[in-house]
Amino acid sequence: MRALIISADGFEDRELQVPRDQLRAHGIATDVASLKRGTLLGKHGYAVEVDRLVGDVDVTAYDLLILPGGKAPATLRNDPAVLAVVRAFVDAAKPIAAICHGPQILLSAGVLQGRTATCYRSVAAEMKQAGVHYVDRPVVVDGHLITSRTPADLPAFMQAIDRQLGDEHSAGG
Repeated sequence: MRALIISADGFEDRELQVPRDQLRAHGIATDVASLKRGTLLGKHGYAVEVDRLVGDVDVTAYDLLILPGGKAPATLRNDPAVLAVVRAFVDAAKPIAAICHGPQILLSAGVLQGRTATCYRSVAAEMKQAGVHYVDRPVVVDGHLITSRTPADLPAFMQAIDRQLGDEHSAGG
């Protein structure tokens, strides 16, 4: 099993660090992809090394996509390679977990219309305008899409990811 995190500078530190560390602790190889090589810096100073460029990602090599929030999604949501990876995950019915501002990337990829999701409160109006059924809950699971609101919701977010991966793994996925 292998997970991919797509992020950029300005990410919300805990929203990248917690999923990456917990997945790795469970033996799931986890790579960080971005638009540039080197080190990404979070809003609060957490630094993470980039493993690969988004344009070099082979979606078939991954079982899960995580989109942390913070300021990074504002940059990532306009990149064609990022949107192509998101759409490929959706087309392959692979789990995508987006937290805080991360769902903005899903909006830009055009994969949330008609779905139920949550996000950081300042993104809620944009979601509703895009035809998303927005609900204000710690975590929302709609098929293979997992969305969450804030770092405070990380325990529920990680539980939903664990359940999704358990379902996928037991189904042979």
